[in-house]
Amino acid sequence: MAQYHVDKMAENVYILRVDDAETRYFEALWEIPEGITYNAYLVLGDEKRVLIDGWKKNYAPQLLETISSIIEPKTLDYIVVNHMEPDHTGTLPTLVEAAPNAQIVAHPLAAKMADSFYGIKGNIKPVRDGQELDIGGKKLSFHYTPWLHWPETMMTLLTPENTLFSCDAFGGYSIPPTIYDDNPQVVEKYLPFATKYLFTVIGGYIQHITKNLEKLAGRGVNPATVAPAHGLVFRRNPSTIIEHYRKLAAGHVQKGKVTIIYDSMYGFIEQQVAEATVQLQAKGINPTVHRIVDTEHPHLSDIVGDAGDSEALIIGASTYESGVFPHMDYVTDIITKKVKHPKKILVLSSYGWGGVAGKKIAKKLETAGHKIVDIIEIKGQLTQEDREKIRDAVSRLLN
Repeated sequence: MAQYHVDKMAENVYILRVDDAETRYFEALWEIPEGITYNAYLVLGDEKRVLIDGWKKNYAPQLLETISSIIEPKTLDYIVVNHMEPDHTGTLPTLVEAAPNAQIVAHPLAAKMADSFYGIKGNIKPVRDGQELDIGGKKLSFHYTPWLHWPETMMTLLTPENTLFSCDAFGGYSIPPTIYDDNPQVVEKYLPFATKYLFTVIGGYIQHITKNLEKLAGRGVNPATVAPAHGLVFRRNPSTIIEHYRKLAAGHVQKGKVTIIYDSMYGFIEQQVAEATVQLQAKGINPTVHRIVDTEHPHLSDIVGDAGDSEALIIGASTYESGVFPHMDYVTDIITKKVKHPKKILVLSSYGWGGVAGKKIAKKLETAGHKIVDIIEIKGQLTQEDREKIRDAVSRLLN
């Protein structure tokens, strides 16, 4: 049974969090053995009562239960929808039924989506970019942040608390042991999950992180608390998560991080990778390795997360039926879509009767803007000449 939490963040401001340890594939795609949280927020003004965002539909009864521990759900005046994706709005039909007089506050495009997703047509209050809503002693202002990560996405700023409800932006995977960022050790363990989340979920639109951060800064939005719809709430040091996102969006990498991604059906690519690894280690680098072999397959989500903040990549792909080994073909497709900042890449390949995989992989990555340092295609076993080629290519990869 899922655990859920209710905590008072400030006077008349509450977080409602459910811990989802059941979903194994976020968006039915990204492996998340670490789980994920869905965070909704309840804000009680002197005149109006507001729920900000919701949970996945599986947890609709629990959401009503958490709200009921504070107020009667039927007394809600507004339900703010920052983002229409169903992991945040799956509970919306249940909420509308429980609070029939509540108005749904959302981007105009979200209003149309509410109809197409859930058949909800009435009681919708579309809001303009920058519009304010006075709820008595507190104000909400709405700031459109398109493509973080759908076109209708917005963030909601609560004043005077200066809390930014940011929905997907500034979120992360995992079920943190705390609600807030008060423990530095918790934050340190959490940030890699935020990196993985950023590249898998928002990576295709990463340039919009920078654009929207600039927009918010231009409006003087400098929150004292960042309250996303997934993961930790940052109140001790909100700049930690904001700067983490900002740096990754700007192409910041972990200095010296090299990620190796390869398949090896019968060990030939593995020989090449072993040689490349020896050369990296000789230069003080222990690479992060994801191997697709007959005993294990890596998580695609981890591959994308590691590729995103790596300084360089080594990709090994076998020739398979006159093409590219299917899993590596798919992996490189995803990398071109999710990892937008150019990476230096060394391509390794092997073949039996005709080599094509290395050239095809290199062309795909180069077309996406990455820099191919070398393509080394080897027929069968490694020779001493091949080892020298790999040694030279690794040196150039690091320069």
